Amino acid sequence: MRILLVFSLLLCQVVHAAGGAPPNVSAELRRYGIPIEAVAIDVRPAESGKPLLAINHTRAFKPASIMKLLTTQAALELLGPDYRWVTRVYAQGVIEADVLRGDLLVEGSGDPRFAHEDLWRLLTRLRALGLREIRGNLVLDRRLFRNEPHDPAAFDGRPDRAYNASPDALLLDAKALTLLLQPRAVGQAAQLASEPVLAGFSVEPPMTIDGPCNGLRDQLQPKFSAQGLRFGGGLPATCGERELSFHLYTLDHRQYFGAVFRALWVQTGGVFNGSVIDGELRADARELTQWVSAPLASQLRDINKFSNNVMARNLMLSLVARRGDVPASSSAAVIRVVEWMKHAGLDSSTLVLQNGSGLAREEKLSAAALGALLQRAWQQPTMPEFVSSLPVAGIDGTMAKRFDNSPLKGRAHIKTGSLDDVASIAGYVTARSGKRLAVVAMINHPKANEARPAFDQLLTWVYEHY
Repeated sequence: MRILLVFSLLLCQVVHAAGGAPPNVSAELRRYGIPIEAVAIDVRPAESGKPLLAINHTRAFKPASIMKLLTTQAALELLGPDYRWVTRVYAQGVIEADVLRGDLLVEGSGDPRFAHEDLWRLLTRLRALGLREIRGNLVLDRRLFRNEPHDPAAFDGRPDRAYNASPDALLLDAKALTLLLQPRAVGQAAQLASEPVLAGFSVEPPMTIDGPCNGLRDQLQPKFSAQGLRFGGGLPATCGERELSFHLYTLDHRQYFGAVFRALWVQTGGVFNGSVIDGELRADARELTQWVSAPLASQLRDINKFSNNVMARNLMLSLVARRGDVPASSSAAVIRVVEWMKHAGLDSSTLVLQNGSGLAREEKLSAAALGALLQRAWQQPTMPEFVSSLPVAGIDGTMAKRFDNSPLKGRAHIKTGSLDDVASIAGYVTARSGKRLAVVAMINHPKANEARPAFDQLLTWVYEHY
């Protein structure tokens, strides 16, 4: 009986490795009309070894946000988990008493997570040094990254969405505005708080309206200009308190940084009436202070757990950014990643890389290549940093609400991806037996995102089967 059972298990593995999807997975795919040709699956031991389940795994598929796993692992190996970005502040002029008779210059380092709280701390340091008034301009040195053309509406016609922000050497808060909205009585203006505060940029609260809360962004009808934000629609009272983030696409990076700087400098008791301009660090400039970012390992958690696209794009450019060298470009970063893959023994033949975030319809990679990447990541000294950056099933990130009442809760670290016509997952599962498996699955089909239950069935099958 035991020999027969072992033989049956081996036969089952051979059948699946030969191309058949597990029964429950196949059932979900049929339910949504997804042909097997539109699906790629690669399941293999995390430590090493050949695929145990392989379906179309050598074909190039659109991966969506699981492409971030390639970018983040390359960064861990090329930059190191303790890599930090340093934003420097210089005086270009003479400081007399508490007055700078000249320009204040901020040099961008490409920090993916530079926030207004960090800028506030930087400015309080300047005030602690005795600087109160700036009688020149605020000069932003953003030359570390090449200024590449970017249309925030080009991807999906939603320029106000945070994921459509562009990378920048002096990226601040991903150029976002976060609103906390609280409805009042119908017919009254809603209570509103915004963060960060931007000088010269006003936000008019929406009116509280009656009716169901359904598609709040569309119900609000936000209207953006360079001077502010107003709403053509209203906030249904049934929505309760809501928090929404918008990409301020009507301001460029210089304008956004300048508006936040002016507001914070006044808050700290400073005086500034000059202009905010782009410029270059001069040889006679004197460094006053600097802001050192959180380490790369910490920033990876935001990138992978919450699928932050602009942070991933800044990170990829950082792979080739060097102070005093030619500005980092997307094309140079792509070449660097391909070179790293070849050095690491990873197959790049199916790779089409554009910005490293997966927010591109042109990006492609095979499930086999991603499976091999996951195996390599598991074998590296930085494995704990990489794995801990992935969403945990039923716990946090984009997997917080999945497998909440399942044995898989806390036992799967899975990055998710989603675009129109693309759905994907990639990461690690600790099976019931204790074995660790690397799992990659992608669907490229108009009903891809409807068929996500097939991924749930796959992860459950891996957990129970191995």
